[in-house]
Amino acid sequence: MSSFEDLVVWKRAVALSADLYKELCDVRDYGFKDQLTRAGLSIASNIAEGMERDSRADRARHLTIARSSCGEVRTQVYVGLDVGYVDQEVGQRWIAESRQISAMLVGLSRSITG
Repeated sequence: MSSFEDLVVWKRAVALSADLYKELCDVRDYGFKDQLTRAGLSIASNIAEGMERDSRADRARHLTIARSSCGEVRTQVYVGLDVGYVDQEVGQRWIAESRQISAMLVGLSRSITG
């Protein structure tokens, strides 16, 4: 199996995380910003950590955690949209991207566990 850096899903998760940091840089609610950026960072980080594990079960577990973080990102984006911290177009883009990453993680997990 190739390195995690070669995985399209990891690259997309890194891009999403970077986008979260860039777009939220002016948000003054540091608790909200910190929670959302950490959740986004967790997606790519857990993909990397999982793919560096030796057992299939460990890999699958970390991919599940990454998928859970996608749900966390979506939830926080919905809140950010409701309170006006997140622009509608940007928020919808993040929601769509996190759903696509989540679906990719399901496929990757299935390919690992057989």
